[in-house]
Amino acid sequence: MTLRTKLLALTAIAAAAMQTGGEARSAENATGFYLLGSKTAMGGYLPPPGTYLTDINYYYSGEAGGAAAVGIALRQTGALLNIEANVHIDADAYINAPFALWIAPEKVAGGNVGFGVMVPVGRKAVDVGIDTLLQVTLPSGRVLDADRHFDLDDASTKFGDPVLNALIGWHQGNWHWTVGALLNVPIGPWESDSISNLSFNRWALDTTAAITWLDPAKGTEISVAAGFTFNGENPDTDYKTGTEFHVEWALMQHLSKTSSIGIGGYHYQQVTGDSGSGARLGDFEGRVTAIGPVLNHTFTCGKIPISTQLEWMHEFDAENRAEGDSAFLNVTIPLSVAGP
Repeated sequence: MTLRTKLLALTAIAAAAMQTGGEARSAENATGFYLLGSKTAMGGYLPPPGTYLTDINYYYSGEAGGAAAVGIALRQTGALLNIEANVHIDADAYINAPFALWIAPEKVAGGNVGFGVMVPVGRKAVDVGIDTLLQVTLPSGRVLDADRHFDLDDASTKFGDPVLNALIGWHQGNWHWTVGALLNVPIGPWESDSISNLSFNRWALDTTAAITWLDPAKGTEISVAAGFTFNGENPDTDYKTGTEFHVEWALMQHLSKTSSIGIGGYHYQQVTGDSGSGARLGDFEGRVTAIGPVLNHTFTCGKIPISTQLEWMHEFDAENRAEGDSAFLNVTIPLSVAGP
């Protein structure tokens, strides 16, 4: 493999790794399983056959008011406070997630297939501010007097649900495209009265198609990825999150064989409403849009190319979701790569 091919391969691995799991903001408890911003630069490029390891570092800080805040507070307080109080949420999360991906040497339908697995671990903290308009009696028996301010908080450091990844990719000239699926396996620790869970306690399947156009002579790259997340019902809350749509993109300029810079973004839209007896806020459909800079750089340690990806996204136009900023720092190392 040439150094440039290795650069493209490792950048693509970082994009694939960022796709698998993490902390997003939507649906039940205003939290979704697909990590928005995960398939921006080189999102449609599948690397050559081999085994790759990516260390994903993800940080998010945001806030929510209105229905989104009420939906989050409902889990901890047990009370529907959209009439009796104004609710505000501040949330922070840091997740570290090692991700292993194997690309098979054999081709299927003219493309290469890959399989991956990731188990996230991290800390999530949520602060709930309640300004009561009327006297509120929580299901726990605690009484919140009218015209008072109360603060509730919840924080935990835990493992999340493991996420399985399968994908297939093709190459033709300057065009590269992939189709992939993610499966959230609900076996991570989860508490019904906590709003700081990293796990989801529900099965979820995401399907995403991505395409990248890269002109090696000019160094210009355009990548787009779009997909749907289908959610199972949480058996402990009788809450079924609706189907979620996401589209991500990146415009990048490759400055050299080892570095590229550009901008990326995403848009999220819940296309069907939440349901089940636990969906006390009704459909609770959400949306959000984000944009920010993306930087990729590859360096060598001995003869091993190590790829880094730094990304920052600022969210806006949020509805029924938290709105804030996210940052990614991912490091990818090839454990074995086929080719000369």
